Amino acid sequence: MKWTIEAEEELKKVPAFVRRMAKKAVEQQVRKSGRNEITADDVRAGRERHISFIEKQKPSGERPTRIAVVRCDIVAEVCPGVACFRAFHERHCHFSTYGDNTEIIGFFTCGGCPGRRVSRLVERLEPHGLDVVHLSSCMMLEGDYPRCPHRKQIKKSIEAKGIRVVEGTHH
Repeated sequence: MKWTIEAEEELKKVPAFVRRMAKKAVEQQVRKSGRNEITADDVRAGRERHISFIEKQKPSGERPTRIAVVRCDIVAEVCPGVACFRAFHERHCHFSTYGDNTEIIGFFTCGGCPGRRVSRLVERLEPHGLDVVHLSSCMMLEGDYPRCPHRKQIKKSIEAKGIRVVEGTHH
């Protein structure tokens, strides 16, 4: 496939973490149309088709509270997060104070001790309007696994970015 200079410039506007996938999607769409040259319009059309919904904002006054959940990397090996999502959906326990206009925009592991991914992923969510980060119950409770020895530092690093932290999800 041949890319015009304008198309390459347009592709640079796509978030880096999905750029390779976006490039493949655009090439596939152009190939289906029987062409072999990709233009900036093709890239814009692909963006509109695949990721524009992420960038669209609700009218002012309707902005939802946006939450992320950080969970233990070790516990994630055996826990798919069902209880965290169920607690959010039912506004149970640590999610009880949120109204209907609330959404989870991130759900990720810490990346392993000492929580090396948290700061980086919180920074990635800030442009999407992140308001609150919940440290999952698996990081806070002692039981079948030890509680997170780095939870206080993880909390401080998030709060230093001006993001509110709630300790817990479903317990």
